[in-house]
Amino acid sequence: MRADRLVSMVLLLRQHGRLSATALARELEVSTRTVLRDIEALSASGVPVYAERGRNGGFTLLPGFRTELTGLNHDEALALLVAGSRRGAQAFGLGTPLASAMRKVVDALPEDQQATAAGAARRLLVDPETDLLARSTVDEELPDAVVAEVRRAVLAGHKLRIRYAAADGDRAPAWRTVDPVGLVTVRGQGYLLAARSGADRTYRLSRIAAAEELDEPAQRPDRVDLDRAWRDRSTRFRTGGDQVTVLLRLDPARRDELAKTALTVDGAETDDDGLLRLHATFQDARHAEWALWQLATGAEALSPEWLRESLRDRATALAARYGSGVPQNPVPRPGTPQNPA
Repeated sequence: MRADRLVSMVLLLRQHGRLSATALARELEVSTRTVLRDIEALSASGVPVYAERGRNGGFTLLPGFRTELTGLNHDEALALLVAGSRRGAQAFGLGTPLASAMRKVVDALPEDQQATAAGAARRLLVDPETDLLARSTVDEELPDAVVAEVRRAVLAGHKLRIRYAAADGDRAPAWRTVDPVGLVTVRGQGYLLAARSGADRTYRLSRIAAAEELDEPAQRPDRVDLDRAWRDRSTRFRTGGDQVTVLLRLDPARRDELAKTALTVDGAETDDDGLLRLHATFQDARHAEWALWQLATGAEALSPEWLRESLRDRATALAARYGSGVPQNPVPRPGTPQNPA
Protein backbone atom coordinates (compact mmCIF):
# COMPACT_ATOMS: atom_id res chain seq x y z
CA MET A 1 0.00 0.00 0.00
CA ARG A 2 2.78 2.47 0.87
CA ALA A 3 4.66 1.67 -2.34
CA ASP A 4 1.55 2.56 -4.37
CA ARG A 5 1.19 5.78 -2.41
CA LEU A 6 4.81 6.75 -3.08
CA VAL A 7 4.33 6.17 -6.81
CA SER A 8 1.15 8.26 -6.75
CA MET A 9 3.01 11.04 -4.94
CA VAL A 10 5.69 11.14 -7.63
CA LEU A 11 3.04 11.23 -10.36
CA LEU A 12 1.15 14.05 -8.64
CA LEU A 13 4.34 16.10 -8.42
CA ARG A 14 5.11 15.30 -12.07
CA GLN A 15 1.69 16.55 -13.21
CA HIS A 16 1.32 19.60 -10.95
CA GLY A 17 4.94 20.73 -10.71
CA ARG A 18 4.67 21.85 -7.09
CA LEU A 19 2.28 20.84 -4.32
CA SER A 20 2.14 21.65 -0.62
CA ALA A 21 2.06 18.94 2.03
CA THR A 22 -1.59 19.80 2.67
CA ALA A 23 -2.53 19.39 -1.00
CA LEU A 24 -0.67 16.07 -1.22
CA ALA A 25 -2.40 14.84 1.92
CA ARG A 26 -5.80 15.74 0.46
CA GLU A 27 -5.09 14.00 -2.87
CA LEU A 28 -3.69 10.85 -1.24
CA GLU A 29 -6.24 10.77 1.63
CA VAL A 30 -3.57 10.64 4.36
CA SER A 31 -2.29 13.00 7.05
CA THR A 32 0.34 15.69 6.43
CA ARG A 33 2.61 13.82 8.84
CA THR A 34 2.42 10.77 6.57
CA VAL A 35 3.21 12.96 3.56
CA LEU A 36 6.36 14.30 5.23
CA ARG A 37 7.50 10.75 6.08
CA ASP A 38 6.88 9.67 2.50
CA ILE A 39 8.85 12.64 1.15
CA GLU A 40 11.81 11.56 3.31
CA ALA A 41 11.47 7.99 2.01
CA LEU A 42 11.45 9.17 -1.60
CA SER A 43 14.50 11.33 -1.06
CA ALA A 44 16.36 8.48 0.66
CA SER A 45 15.59 6.17 -2.27
CA GLY A 46 17.12 8.57 -4.78
CA VAL A 47 14.03 10.35 -6.12
CA PRO A 48 15.06 14.01 -6.69
CA VAL A 49 12.35 15.66 -4.61
CA TYR A 50 13.03 18.87 -2.68
CA ALA A 51 11.15 21.55 -0.76
CA GLU A 52 10.69 25.18 -1.80
CA ARG A 53 10.08 27.60 1.06
CA GLY A 54 7.77 30.59 1.16
CA ARG A 55 4.09 31.40 0.74
CA ASN A 56 3.86 29.61 -2.62
CA GLY A 57 6.30 26.89 -1.69
CA GLY A 58 5.84 23.17 -1.58
CA PHE A 59 7.47 19.99 -2.81
CA THR A 60 8.68 19.55 -6.36
CA LEU A 61 10.86 17.26 -8.49
CA LEU A 62 13.96 18.17 -10.42
CA PRO A 63 13.11 18.96 -14.07
CA GLY A 64 13.32 15.99 -16.42
CA PHE A 65 12.54 13.28 -13.85
CA ARG A 66 9.85 10.98 -15.27
CA THR A 67 8.90 7.43 -16.08
CA GLU A 68 8.15 6.33 -19.63
CA LEU A 69 5.64 3.83 -20.99
CA THR A 70 5.98 3.01 -24.67
CA GLY A 71 3.34 1.60 -27.00
CA LEU A 72 0.39 3.66 -25.68
CA ASN A 73 -1.03 5.90 -28.38
CA HIS A 74 -3.35 8.88 -28.03
CA ASP A 75 -6.62 7.03 -28.70
CA GLU A 76 -5.69 4.19 -26.33
CA ALA A 77 -4.95 6.67 -23.55
CA LEU A 78 -8.19 8.55 -24.30
CA ALA A 79 -10.16 5.29 -24.05
CA LEU A 80 -8.66 4.59 -20.62
CA LEU A 81 -9.35 8.11 -19.38
CA VAL A 82 -12.98 8.01 -20.52
CA ALA A 83 -13.48 4.54 -19.04
CA GLY A 84 -12.02 5.86 -15.82
CA SER A 85 -14.82 8.42 -15.56
CA ARG A 86 -17.48 5.75 -15.06
CA ARG A 87 -19.13 5.68 -11.64
CA GLY A 88 -18.95 1.88 -11.45
CA ALA A 89 -15.58 2.11 -9.74
CA GLN A 90 -17.26 3.92 -6.85
CA ALA A 91 -19.91 1.20 -6.56
CA PHE A 92 -17.20 -1.45 -6.24
CA GLY A 93 -15.06 0.50 -3.78
CA LEU A 94 -12.35 1.20 -6.37
CA GLY A 95 -12.60 4.99 -6.58
CA THR A 96 -9.24 5.75 -4.97
CA PRO A 97 -7.28 3.06 -6.92
CA LEU A 98 -8.91 4.30 -10.12
CA ALA A 99 -7.76 7.88 -9.48
CA SER A 100 -4.23 6.59 -8.89
CA ALA A 101 -4.33 4.53 -12.10
CA MET A 102 -5.51 7.51 -14.14
CA ARG A 103 -2.59 9.60 -12.85
CA LYS A 104 -0.22 6.86 -14.01
CA VAL A 105 -1.83 6.73 -17.44
CA VAL A 106 -1.45 10.49 -17.95
CA ASP A 107 2.11 10.53 -16.67
CA ALA A 108 3.08 7.62 -18.93
CA LEU A 109 2.18 9.55 -22.09
CA PRO A 110 4.81 11.48 -24.02
CA GLU A 111 4.80 15.12 -22.94
CA ASP A 112 3.32 16.36 -26.23
CA GLN A 113 0.27 14.08 -25.75
CA GLN A 114 -0.48 14.69 -22.07
CA ALA A 115 -2.40 17.94 -22.48
CA THR A 116 -4.31 16.88 -25.61
CA ALA A 117 -5.43 13.52 -24.15
CA ALA A 118 -6.55 15.01 -20.84
CA GLY A 119 -8.33 17.86 -22.62
CA ALA A 120 -10.11 15.49 -25.00
CA ALA A 121 -11.27 13.29 -22.11
CA ARG A 122 -12.90 16.33 -20.48
CA ARG A 123 -15.08 16.72 -23.59
CA LEU A 124 -16.57 13.20 -23.27
CA LEU A 125 -19.01 12.59 -20.38
CA VAL A 126 -20.15 9.11 -19.34
CA ASP A 127 -23.07 8.52 -16.92
CA PRO A 128 -23.78 12.07 -15.69
CA GLU A 129 -25.48 12.58 -12.34
CA THR A 130 -28.77 13.64 -13.98
CA ASP A 131 -30.48 12.88 -17.27
CA LEU A 132 -32.25 15.35 -19.61
CA LEU A 133 -35.35 15.27 -17.39
CA ALA A 134 -33.26 16.30 -14.36
CA ARG A 135 -33.79 12.91 -12.74
CA SER A 136 -30.99 12.34 -10.28
CA THR A 137 -28.77 9.26 -10.44
CA VAL A 138 -27.06 9.72 -7.08
CA ASP A 139 -24.60 6.97 -6.19
CA GLU A 140 -25.17 4.86 -3.11
CA GLU A 141 -22.99 5.33 -0.05
CA LEU A 142 -21.17 2.04 0.50
CA PRO A 143 -18.78 1.21 3.38
CA ASP A 144 -15.33 0.66 1.88
CA ALA A 145 -14.50 -2.22 4.23
CA VAL A 146 -17.68 -4.13 3.36
CA VAL A 147 -17.33 -3.65 -0.39
CA ALA A 148 -13.63 -4.60 -0.27
CA GLU A 149 -14.46 -7.86 1.55
CA VAL A 150 -17.18 -8.71 -0.98
CA ARG A 151 -14.85 -7.90 -3.87
CA ARG A 152 -12.08 -10.10 -2.46
CA ALA A 153 -14.42 -13.07 -2.14
CA VAL A 154 -15.72 -12.60 -5.69
CA LEU A 155 -12.25 -12.42 -7.22
CA ALA A 156 -10.76 -15.20 -5.06
CA GLY A 157 -13.68 -17.56 -5.64
CA HIS A 158 -14.37 -18.06 -1.92
CA LYS A 159 -17.66 -18.41 -0.07
CA LEU A 160 -18.94 -15.23 1.57
CA ARG A 161 -20.90 -14.53 4.74
CA ILE A 162 -23.04 -11.41 4.54
CA ARG A 163 -25.34 -9.68 7.02
CA TYR A 164 -28.17 -8.59 4.75
CA ALA A 165 -31.12 -6.29 5.36
CA ALA A 166 -34.51 -7.06 3.75
CA ALA A 167 -36.00 -4.56 1.29
CA ASP A 168 -39.10 -3.86 3.39
CA GLY A 169 -37.03 -2.60 6.33
CA ASP A 170 -39.20 -4.42 8.88
CA ARG A 171 -36.94 -7.40 9.47
CA ALA A 172 -33.56 -7.18 11.19
CA PRO A 173 -30.48 -7.92 9.01
CA ALA A 174 -29.66 -11.64 9.04
CA TRP A 175 -26.46 -13.57 8.32
CA ARG A 176 -26.34 -15.90 5.33
CA THR A 177 -23.58 -17.73 3.45
CA VAL A 178 -23.49 -17.39 -0.34
CA ASP A 179 -21.37 -18.41 -3.33
CA PRO A 180 -20.42 -15.11 -5.03
CA VAL A 181 -20.55 -15.06 -8.84
CA GLY A 182 -19.85 -11.44 -9.80
CA LEU A 183 -20.51 -7.74 -9.22
CA VAL A 184 -22.74 -5.51 -11.35
CA THR A 185 -23.35 -1.76 -11.24
CA VAL A 186 -26.46 -0.15 -12.75
CA ARG A 187 -27.03 3.64 -12.62
CA GLY A 188 -24.64 3.97 -9.70
CA GLN A 189 -26.19 1.10 -7.71
CA GLY A 190 -24.10 -2.00 -7.01
CA TYR A 191 -25.33 -5.60 -6.88
CA LEU A 192 -23.77 -8.91 -5.88
CA LEU A 193 -24.76 -11.85 -8.07
CA ALA A 194 -24.48 -15.05 -6.03
CA ALA A 195 -25.95 -18.48 -5.40
CA ARG A 196 -27.38 -19.75 -2.14
CA SER A 197 -28.04 -23.47 -1.68
CA GLY A 198 -27.76 -23.80 -5.46
CA ALA A 199 -30.38 -21.11 -6.24
CA ASP A 200 -29.56 -17.79 -7.94
CA ARG A 201 -29.68 -14.76 -5.66
CA THR A 202 -29.12 -11.04 -6.23
CA TYR A 203 -28.13 -8.78 -3.32
CA ARG A 204 -28.05 -4.97 -3.22
CA LEU A 205 -24.59 -3.90 -1.98
CA SER A 206 -26.07 -1.01 0.01
CA ARG A 207 -28.08 -3.50 2.11
CA ILE A 208 -25.04 -5.56 3.12
CA ALA A 209 -24.28 -4.40 6.66
CA ALA A 210 -21.23 -6.64 7.13
CA ALA A 211 -19.29 -9.19 5.09
CA GLU A 212 -16.72 -11.91 5.78
CA GLU A 213 -14.71 -13.83 3.17
CA LEU A 214 -14.42 -17.53 4.07
CA ASP A 215 -11.60 -19.93 3.21
CA GLU A 216 -13.96 -22.46 1.62
CA PRO A 217 -14.08 -22.41 -2.21
CA ALA A 218 -17.31 -21.11 -3.72
CA GLN A 219 -19.49 -23.50 -5.69
CA ARG A 220 -19.68 -21.72 -9.01
CA PRO A 221 -18.76 -22.24 -12.70
CA ASP A 222 -15.20 -21.48 -13.75
CA ARG A 223 -16.48 -19.13 -16.47
CA VAL A 224 -19.42 -16.74 -16.36
CA ASP A 225 -21.16 -14.38 -18.79
CA LEU A 226 -22.18 -11.61 -16.38
CA ASP A 227 -24.10 -9.66 -19.01
CA ARG A 228 -26.30 -12.65 -19.81
CA ALA A 229 -26.65 -13.61 -16.14
CA TRP A 230 -27.84 -10.08 -15.32
CA ARG A 231 -30.38 -10.10 -18.15
CA ASP A 232 -31.77 -13.48 -17.06
CA ARG A 233 -32.05 -12.43 -13.42
CA SER A 234 -33.62 -9.09 -14.33
CA THR A 235 -36.30 -10.88 -16.32
CA ARG A 236 -37.08 -13.32 -13.50
CA PHE A 237 -36.99 -10.50 -10.97
CA ARG A 238 -39.64 -8.49 -12.83
CA THR A 239 -41.99 -11.39 -13.58
CA GLY A 240 -41.72 -13.96 -10.80
CA GLY A 241 -42.87 -14.61 -7.24
CA ASP A 242 -45.58 -12.68 -5.37
CA GLN A 243 -44.67 -9.33 -6.85
CA VAL A 244 -47.16 -6.46 -6.82
CA THR A 245 -47.43 -3.77 -9.49
CA VAL A 246 -48.88 -0.44 -8.35
CA LEU A 247 -50.24 2.40 -10.47
CA LEU A 248 -49.53 5.63 -8.61
CA ARG A 249 -49.19 9.38 -8.84
CA LEU A 250 -45.91 10.71 -7.50
CA ASP A 251 -44.29 14.01 -6.59
CA PRO A 252 -41.28 14.21 -9.01
CA ALA A 253 -39.05 15.21 -6.08
CA ARG A 254 -39.71 11.78 -4.52
CA ARG A 255 -38.85 9.70 -7.59
CA ASP A 256 -35.33 8.83 -6.42
CA GLU A 257 -36.72 7.74 -3.05
CA LEU A 258 -39.20 5.42 -4.78
CA ALA A 259 -36.52 4.06 -7.12
CA LYS A 260 -34.39 3.02 -4.15
CA THR A 261 -37.14 0.75 -2.76
CA ALA A 262 -39.13 -0.46 -5.77
CA LEU A 263 -37.95 -3.31 -7.96
CA THR A 264 -38.86 -1.42 -11.12
CA VAL A 265 -40.29 2.01 -12.00
CA ASP A 266 -41.75 2.20 -15.51
CA GLY A 267 -43.84 4.32 -17.87
CA ALA A 268 -43.70 7.72 -16.20
CA GLU A 269 -46.06 10.34 -17.66
CA THR A 270 -46.62 13.86 -16.35
CA ASP A 271 -50.18 14.88 -15.43
CA ASP A 272 -51.51 18.41 -15.85
CA ASP A 273 -50.75 19.21 -12.20
CA GLY A 274 -47.08 18.22 -12.60
CA LEU A 275 -47.32 14.88 -10.77
CA LEU A 276 -45.90 11.76 -12.37
CA ARG A 277 -48.20 8.87 -13.24
CA LEU A 278 -46.23 5.60 -13.33
CA HIS A 279 -46.12 1.90 -12.48
CA ALA A 280 -43.88 0.56 -9.70
CA THR A 281 -43.27 -3.10 -8.91
CA PHE A 282 -42.59 -4.40 -5.39
CA GLN A 283 -41.53 -7.76 -4.00
CA ASP A 284 -44.88 -8.48 -2.33
CA ALA A 285 -47.91 -6.83 -0.74
CA ARG A 286 -46.12 -5.94 2.49
CA HIS A 287 -43.24 -4.35 0.59
CA ALA A 288 -45.65 -2.27 -1.50
CA GLU A 289 -47.57 -1.02 1.54
CA TRP A 290 -44.39 -0.17 3.43
CA ALA A 291 -42.84 1.72 0.49
CA LEU A 292 -45.96 3.81 -0.24
CA TRP A 293 -46.38 4.62 3.46
CA GLN A 294 -42.84 5.99 3.58
CA LEU A 295 -43.71 8.42 0.77
CA ALA A 296 -46.69 9.81 2.78
CA THR A 297 -48.45 12.56 0.80
CA GLY A 298 -45.71 12.50 -1.81
CA ALA A 299 -47.50 9.61 -3.57
CA GLU A 300 -51.00 8.30 -4.12
CA ALA A 301 -51.67 4.67 -5.01
CA LEU A 302 -54.39 4.51 -7.68
CA SER A 303 -54.52 0.73 -7.87
CA PRO A 304 -54.84 -2.00 -6.71
CA GLU A 305 -57.82 -1.15 -4.53
CA TRP A 306 -56.73 -3.35 -1.61
CA LEU A 307 -53.56 -1.25 -1.28
CA ARG A 308 -55.57 1.99 -1.20
CA GLU A 309 -57.78 0.51 1.53
CA SER A 310 -54.79 -0.66 3.55
CA LEU A 311 -53.11 2.75 3.38
CA ARG A 312 -56.40 4.48 4.25
CA ASP A 313 -56.82 2.23 7.32
CA ARG A 314 -53.28 3.08 8.43
CA ALA A 315 -53.89 6.80 7.98
CA THR A 316 -57.23 6.61 9.79
CA ALA A 317 -55.65 4.86 12.76
CA LEU A 318 -52.86 7.47 12.89
CA ALA A 319 -55.36 10.36 12.68
CA ALA A 320 -57.40 8.83 15.51
CA ARG A 321 -54.27 8.61 17.63
CA TYR A 322 -53.49 12.31 17.23
CA GLY A 323 -57.00 13.65 16.59
CA SER A 324 -57.93 14.36 20.22
CA GLY A 325 -54.82 16.43 20.80
CA VAL A 326 -54.30 14.64 24.15
CA PRO A 327 -51.54 12.00 24.30
CA GLN A 328 -52.72 8.61 25.52
CA ASN A 329 -49.44 8.10 27.37
CA PRO A 330 -47.83 11.51 27.77
CA VAL A 331 -44.05 11.54 27.34
CA PRO A 332 -42.26 14.60 28.80
CA ARG A 333 -40.18 16.72 26.48
CA PRO A 334 -36.41 16.46 26.90
CA GLY A 335 -35.26 18.67 29.78
CA THR A 336 -38.70 18.84 31.44
CA PRO A 337 -38.35 18.45 35.26
CA GLN A 338 -39.90 15.26 36.56
CA ASN A 339 -42.15 15.17 39.64
CA PRO A 340 -40.53 13.24 42.45
CA ALA A 341 -42.04 9.83 43.15
